[in-house]
Amino acid sequence: MRTKEQYIEGLKKMRRNVYLNGEKIDRADEVQMDCLNTIGTTYDEASKPENAELMTAKSHLTGRTINRFTHVHQSRT
Repeated sequence: MRTKEQYIEGLKKMRRNVYLNGEKIDRADEVQMDCLNTIGTTYDEASKPENAELMTAKSHLTGRTINRFTHVHQSRT
């Protein structure tokens, strides 16, 4: 699983296709950092053993343990 820093660095590598007030901005633009830091914290919290049950899930695509917030929602049935 990624860390918060890896998450933000990954966003910086993506193309600019986010708009704010009609202007294209970088995905990791300073104006978005409060939001990105909050989302990024979920990556750091998921890596803590005491949070694993709540913050992680097994990917039905790869079988790997992933951050629950990036998991594709599925029915329990």
